[in-house]
This record gives sequence, C-alpha cells and structure tokens, in this order.
Amino acid sequence: MRTKNRVASRERRRRVLRLTKGYWGRKKNVFRHAHNQLQKGWVYAYIHRRRKKRDFRRLWIIRINAAARAHGISYSTFISRLKAAGITLNRKMLADLAVTQPQAFTALVEKIKAA
Repeated sequence: MRTKNRVASRERRRRVLRLTKGYWGRKKNVFRHAHNQLQKGWVYAYIHRRRKKRDFRRLWIIRINAAARAHGISYSTFISRLKAAGITLNRKMLADLAVTQPQAFTALVEKIKAA
C-alpha cells in the first residue's frame, strides 16, 4: 500500500498563501505578512457581518424618509402613525414598496393620513 505524506508545516503555509491570493505586495507571498493579513481579514469579516445589518437598516430608513417627505410627512411621524393604525410592515418591506411600487406607498400614506 502506497502512503502519501505532506509536511504539516509546509501544507499550513501553502493553505495560508492560497487564501491570501490576490492581496497586494508581500501580503500575498511572504508567509509572515500573509498570515497577519489573513487574521486581520477574518476580524474584519466578523465585524462587518454584524455591521451589514446596521447598514441595511440605515439604508431602509433613508429610503422611507425620502419617500415619506415626498408626500409631506416626516419619517418619525410616518412610523408612529403606522403603528397607531395597526399596520405592521417592517422597514425592509416599506423601503421596497417606496422604491419599486410608489403607488402602493402613496396609498399607504393616504391611509395613515386619514386615520
């Protein structure tokens, strides 16, 4: 039976250098710099997976605010009147309505203005 053997340290270094392919300068081909950059990249990835949720919520609020102000109502007033009217749409859906279906958003604004 034939066995294959790879030196573990060499394989570990190759794996790091494979993962840092596309980086600029010594970060792509010198193990020490590549390893540091890879660890830093993992930290950034961890942080930004959480940050992405905040960024999208901010974007949705900006879109809703712009659409609401086009109808002469502020964002805070719009949200408070939605809650008072018992309409339970989240900000993602409201922003989608504002962008893709302005007529539906207009109907929603008219409904809460009347209520």
